[in-house]
Amino acid sequence: ASYFVATLSLAVGHQYSSLGTQPILCGSIPGLVPKQLRFCRNYVEIMPSVAEGVKIGIQECQHQFRGRRWNCTTVNDNLAIFGPVLDKATRESAFVHAIASAGVAFAVTRACAEGSATICGCDTRHKGPPGEGWKWGGCSEDVEFGSMVSREFADARENRPDARSAMNRHNNEAGRMSLNDNMFLKCKCHGLSGSCEVKTCWWSQPDFRVIGDYMKDKYDSASEMVVEKHKESRGWVETLRPKYNYFKPPTERDLVYYESSPNFCDPNPETGSFGTRDRICNLTSHGIDGCDLLCCGRGHNTRTEKRKEKCHCIFHWCCYVSCQECVRVYDVHTCK
Repeated sequence: ASYFVATLSLAVGHQYSSLGTQPILCGSIPGLVPKQLRFCRNYVEIMPSVAEGVKIGIQECQHQFRGRRWNCTTVNDNLAIFGPVLDKATRESAFVHAIASAGVAFAVTRACAEGSATICGCDTRHKGPPGEGWKWGGCSEDVEFGSMVSREFADARENRPDARSAMNRHNNEAGRMSLNDNMFLKCKCHGLSGSCEVKTCWWSQPDFRVIGDYMKDKYDSASEMVVEKHKESRGWVETLRPKYNYFKPPTERDLVYYESSPNFCDPNPETGSFGTRDRICNLTSHGIDGCDLLCCGRGHNTRTEKRKEKCHCIFHWCCYVSCQECVRVYDVHTCK
């Protein structure tokens, strides 16, 4: 169901292991549908950025879920790099599609602004009149082009009239919209000794961590849907509607799902759960990363660990810092 993520992630591991240094052979990327293959050949110059975007999406997923029972684990040497987890229409699937689509748009947008591709560049459309004390300058990032690339590539497979395609299209777009919603005006001061007599400003994307935090909130508040079937001229079509009428219906910026998640407490090859045994837990936390919840009530083990750290650092004029090396002992708690 998530061929987009699986295909591109494989590309990250193999085809683009040395980004930009080898010719890209679109035909050698497994699993591309004809539309993706055409896109790859037409936009071959930015394909390393597409692959890099999925890579940063996966890394952000692993950061955001580092303290959760499902921690966005990937499986090496497998086309479906998340295993069977994304086969179901769960909120985890919703998040992965959204963050990967956002990652592609982000990486392509940044590459264009940095001048690493000739087919794109800076955004000259969304400037408007300058404000008081500043003028337009620099290179405004063209998030519309980056989003177009992500949409053309990510949504190429999602053209079936079924519920899963509808869900994936919605969540892919929600991920891309998070970039637009978080663009900000970045400015640089000019004048004697940086006196800021004049400022030049341009539109910039935020750090991708901002997008990750934003989408994690959307994951926590994702809307559960139900599948409805309609007869249309082209045949049966599945659509989604909110399961609960007393909640606010989801907007285009919210994540949607229609299947329940497994509990991820125990290993289960069918669901793709790795379980939480041997995961490090936080003894003092009452949240999901705490030993009670993360270990699913099985209890935890504690061991001591010695770590070498810099200590007693002194600044010397001028200009270096000298430190001693100390050994500190820490308690490490892992799930039984």
